[in-house]
Amino acid sequence: MKFSMHYVDSMSYGDCMRSLILAGGRSSRMGRDKALIEIEGEACIARIAMALAEAGREPIRIAVAEPEDVESYGAVIDPQIEVEWVLDAEPYSGPIEALVEAFEDPLVVSETIQLAPVDVPWVESGLFVSLEDALASSDVLVMPSDGVWNHPLLALVRPDLVLSRLVSGDRRPLHLQFAEMPHSILLEDAEMLRNVNQPEDLK
Repeated sequence: MKFSMHYVDSMSYGDCMRSLILAGGRSSRMGRDKALIEIEGEACIARIAMALAEAGREPIRIAVAEPEDVESYGAVIDPQIEVEWVLDAEPYSGPIEALVEAFEDPLVVSETIQLAPVDVPWVESGLFVSLEDALASSDVLVMPSDGVWNHPLLALVRPDLVLSRLVSGDRRPLHLQFAEMPHSILLEDAEMLRNVNQPEDLK
């Protein structure tokens, strides 16, 4: 496979996104950019991008809030990974707006898109492969669960079907909206799914 990295602005997306990393949050509880926090010597966003690439989910679109994020995040991601960058049209507006913006792109033709946040550094490629296997023909999406909490930002979704339900203007939390759509649940290890929201989560 030939790899490349290119920049895509918010008005002109790529045409074959297979996964979407949501990297436009403020990291306010952490106090520093979660995407660049290192786990075992590797930045969180680099670990997520590699797991997606190993699962065959390239090209990976990364949605960021600020232009300078492209440079700082791109510096830590393996240059062999095929990445496309997009600036959020409304920075810091939340994941639902970011999903609607991405899925409204008329050039996106992928049947499924794998979602991923930047703050789940222990996720492995096997999770993404298992989600693909678990997606039923009648499902709008499949998302992992640790047995207590579902993880909607790690869902594998059918973008056209999700979009048709999100464009109504409903801004309830994503886990509530996804739970109301036809979906499957994949039980996974809680340690792999845990995220880093505050400094204590790194201990």
